[in-house]
Amino acid sequence: MRLTKRTHYVFEKRGWFYFSRRIPCDLSRHYRTTRIVMALRTRSKRSAETRAASLAAKLDQDWLTLRWTNQDDPLRRFMNSPVAGPDIPTSNAPTLSDARDLYVRLKGPARSKTFSQAADRAVSYFTEALGDLPIDAYSRQQVNEFRDALFARGLTKASVTRLVTTLRAIVNFTTKEQGLDEIRTFSGVYLGEEDIASENKRKPIPLETIRSVQAECVALDDEARWLIALVSDTGMRLAEATGLVKEDVILKGPNPHIRLREHKWRRLKTRGSERLIPLVGSSLWAASRALESANTPFLFSKYCGPEGCNANSASGGLNKWLKPRVPDQCVVHSFRHSFRDRLRAVECPRDIIDRLGGWTIGGVSEGYGEGYPLEVLTKWMKMITERS
Repeated sequence: MRLTKRTHYVFEKRGWFYFSRRIPCDLSRHYRTTRIVMALRTRSKRSAETRAASLAAKLDQDWLTLRWTNQDDPLRRFMNSPVAGPDIPTSNAPTLSDARDLYVRLKGPARSKTFSQAADRAVSYFTEALGDLPIDAYSRQQVNEFRDALFARGLTKASVTRLVTTLRAIVNFTTKEQGLDEIRTFSGVYLGEEDIASENKRKPIPLETIRSVQAECVALDDEARWLIALVSDTGMRLAEATGLVKEDVILKGPNPHIRLREHKWRRLKTRGSERLIPLVGSSLWAASRALESANTPFLFSKYCGPEGCNANSASGGLNKWLKPRVPDQCVVHSFRHSFRDRLRAVECPRDIIDRLGGWTIGGVSEGYGEGYPLEVLTKWMKMITERS
């Protein structure tokens, strides 16, 4: 542990910076510890100094308010929101960062790395703006101000929604785990009216464009292009495809297919995502090339390994290559939208469409039996690849 020379309250440990400040003796009864220590979640000294200065200023303001309200002063009654004083009990709830740690520790082991990253990001943004307080100490006004600040920074509605939803999940989970009274501060936050006309929805890729992209994939014949070709004729989610291993691909027999299942390095989105996917057209070529070229158990070792599946990295690189080759607002996930439209175009029954794409299947009857034989699924897949 090494203290920095230029900035107070900052120390470095194993390359990461932390904030540390002692609680004044006269205010110690308001705190559960004698010192505030917080991870600044950065390896940048400049960022650490900025964040530490902000936290120190916030503490100075809080302590000034505490000292003011603790005085027997006639002006105290004019204060809008008195803070906890000698006769007002302090909160026994965990801080927001402690709640995040509990949430990630209990729910995170079975999730991908992005689960903990999303929790860290949401809590980091919130505590930088409003401090790391007990989860029942925040007001709805503060949450609304946080929302407004995110929009002011230029974040999209979808991004703000993800952050607020993550915070709500952390708080709700912690209150249940620790038997606290319900906290509704983060629930039902208004994020604006739905504007269907202005929504930037992903568009399906036209069939002629899919054929053109597939032809380029065959010509370039590398790992990234195998991944695109595989997704283009199977409708798989990108994370599903990147997490495949050799034993998931069955090429022998009359009906080559992928046995899509959950792995410890890549979870599946829903229970219905586990499925058999026939390999036809470009997907059969891509799976064959990836299988014969793989020198590890993983089909796409550039994007996946025992430590996890980095579908986000794959998405960035593939979308960059696809951008000049597909219409505006089309990305690699758009192949999945096209896949459903292509199955509709050959009048494929809806329940088979849902089975092939791993979409949620409704109805009690769907839980009966073993499902459609592989040869039936293959028949419909061949129809979409043979259609001009």
